[in-house]
Amino acid sequence: MIRSSIIRHGLAAALTLVIARPSLAQDSTHPFGTLREQAEIQQRWLQQRLDTYLPALMRKYGIDMWVVPMREYNEDPVFEGIAAPTTFAARRRTIYVFFDRGPEKGVERIALGGGSQGGVFAAVRTTKEVNGVAGRTAELWGDQQWQVLKETIEARQPKIIGINKSRIFAFSDGLSSGELEGMSQALGKKWTSRFKSAEGLAVDFLALRLPEERDVYAKMQDLVWQMIRTMFSSQLITPGVTRTSDLVWWWRQHLNDLGLGTWFQPSVEIQRRGANDEQLGDDPVIERGDLLWCDVGITALRLNTDTQHDAYVLREGEADAPAGLKQALANSNRLQDLLFEEIRPGRTGNEVLQAVLTRMRAEGLDGTLYSHPIGLNGHGAGPLIGLWDYQEGVPGRGDHKVLANMWFSSELQVTSEIPDWDGQRVRMAQEEDFAIGADGKPFWIKGRQSELILIH
Repeated sequence: MIRSSIIRHGLAAALTLVIARPSLAQDSTHPFGTLREQAEIQQRWLQQRLDTYLPALMRKYGIDMWVVPMREYNEDPVFEGIAAPTTFAARRRTIYVFFDRGPEKGVERIALGGGSQGGVFAAVRTTKEVNGVAGRTAELWGDQQWQVLKETIEARQPKIIGINKSRIFAFSDGLSSGELEGMSQALGKKWTSRFKSAEGLAVDFLALRLPEERDVYAKMQDLVWQMIRTMFSSQLITPGVTRTSDLVWWWRQHLNDLGLGTWFQPSVEIQRRGANDEQLGDDPVIERGDLLWCDVGITALRLNTDTQHDAYVLREGEADAPAGLKQALANSNRLQDLLFEEIRPGRTGNEVLQAVLTRMRAEGLDGTLYSHPIGLNGHGAGPLIGLWDYQEGVPGRGDHKVLANMWFSSELQVTSEIPDWDGQRVRMAQEEDFAIGADGKPFWIKGRQSELILIH
């Protein structure tokens, strides 16, 4: 039998090189601090999330042991939620094992292969002959890892073993067919009979966010709002010259220059009095009197934002947007109000959707609601609150429940007739990110747009 040894690295030892530095130093080149500063913050978040959220969730879903195997470049969606910021891929094969030893001892964390992720896992390695030298420490490899997993399980005797297998949530379906086959053959019927889908555990662990993360997220929102107001200004827009694609690529380039990225291609679109989408085309020139809309986001510290704002290009002699467009924005704000009044922990996404739409229709608003969780992923783990083309509800993904400390993107639209535009119907779409507080109440992380941006 190959002898395995566990190398334990405490968090304190892992952080001995951390030097006190200004946190999230805001400057033109590093809006969220240097990469080293960001990594230190993310490592603290990782430790806190594993210490606080994971034990409660394992007990909530009745899982004694959670086993998450993966291979390099075929990582489980859970990977970014359990890996250090300096780890970009699984190491050959890594099997992460979480074993609940009870409220007093907490959850044991083991990495069969790979590293300790900055001290949050006990990393299991082996000894073998390497280059003619006996007893050298080496990484676990191949089917040997499944045997070490079997030894680990037999030593702990879990009653229920959670695995990431789901037909509903991609976030809970990271166990590949090859890994499941290899693991099942090695463990045998005794242990495979104790397998249980960790569907809810994986989704909720990825969905829950720390209060400390909101401080950084608020700074990310500040940057998004600043960039939108630069993009939707005479600084970048010359009516009759600038095309919507010019603004899209300015956004991408500016983020790149800041050392940041985005999780989707930005969008900028136009609505114009007397013109339909076909007449405007795919990349129209911006003219005075146009209503502009953007859908933009940024990615930093493994967090993602998603924002939609609206602007109006003033005509010559105009000092404000037409009253009808301002009312259309107010109608969209009202749908946001209804969402805030109906969303609460314990409700499913489908229940929130139907409650909001019922009240929306009673108030005479013509809109759609298609909000989604956000955070570690743009379209994040958690309950969907409608899809634009599924307003009757989303089976499965909409049946998951809202939790305190979840983040959402309030994506929605209301279509209104605009008297100033001869009764033309205008779609006013908005999107803002918000959090469900520990008290169960929603709040905007930055705020919401309640006035059209005016472009002179």
